[in-house]
Amino acid sequence: MGDRNSMKALITGITGMVGSHLADFLLENTDWEIFGMCRWRSPMDNVSHLLERVNRKDRIQLIDGDLCDSLSLQRAVETSTPDYVFHLAAQSYPTTSFTSPIHTLDVNILGTARLLEALRHCKEIDPVVHVCASSEVFGRVSKENLPISEDCAFHPASPYAISKSGTDLIGRFHAEAYGQKVMTTRMFTHTGPRRGDVFAESTFAKQIALIEANMIPPIVKTGNLNSLRTWADVRDAVRAYYMLVTINPTPGEFYNIGGSHTETIAEMLNFLISLSTRSKEIKIETDPERIRPLDADAQIPDTSKFCKHTGWKPEIPFEKTMNDLLDYWRTQVKKNGVLLSR
Repeated sequence: MGDRNSMKALITGITGMVGSHLADFLLENTDWEIFGMCRWRSPMDNVSHLLERVNRKDRIQLIDGDLCDSLSLQRAVETSTPDYVFHLAAQSYPTTSFTSPIHTLDVNILGTARLLEALRHCKEIDPVVHVCASSEVFGRVSKENLPISEDCAFHPASPYAISKSGTDLIGRFHAEAYGQKVMTTRMFTHTGPRRGDVFAESTFAKQIALIEANMIPPIVKTGNLNSLRTWADVRDAVRAYYMLVTINPTPGEFYNIGGSHTETIAEMLNFLISLSTRSKEIKIETDPERIRPLDADAQIPDTSKFCKHTGWKPEIPFEKTMNDLLDYWRTQVKKNGVLLSR
């Protein structure tokens, strides 16, 4: 175990891409005790490299908890008594939210309310809380409103985006109404190793890795390629979240955070293909099943408020992010053999 007097952090969603990278960052750059909340059925792939430390209780332990179960959240809070809370757990897949809208709203809106209530009612703590919303809350933004500042109106384009609008508002409400030290963020597109395969750049990288291993024909199936995105690396994102809670944290504040590299999904795909050992053979094919009924189309952030407050800026170049993502999927294919080519 670490020093009894060291700070304690509770990460909800530690088994996700962002949660696992945040755990890596905190273990490397702080002396904090880390409590990672996860469901009993959460896949452990993203934290497999940490399990030896978890078994030894070497500054990190896992706690059972589910955003749909208030009692489990109460127990997680009482067990961890955190100084810092990073609320990252969510039903985080926009496409899935069209087939599971009610579950998405329950987990993301009510789940956030349940967690903040559990924190509020635990009398011996007063943690700094980061509630993670999403740039998807802005949805379809007209060209004259680009880049997107914090004051841009919400126009959510999926049940996921609606749920994250609720997440954002509940976080701010708890700061204003109850004096909790809650801040919310709207992180724009962030990716890298361990990215879920339902997201465009990750499914493309996964398909390319499967093509290179001769497991599927040399065709990358795509959805809407015209959407414009500003890309950030997940490792820059978790550094931003650390700075958010440690540099003059201001209850009730909300920030847009994102990268500085902007291009369309099509341009990103062409770059990924150019990295492939079989780039000359790979064809692109639109798959109607991958087209969302409605899509957020121009996700370009104005991050000046957050950068000014914390001094954060993105450091990892887009090319490295995409290289590392493709290498991650090559490793997964080597390790696991045939994967679903979704």
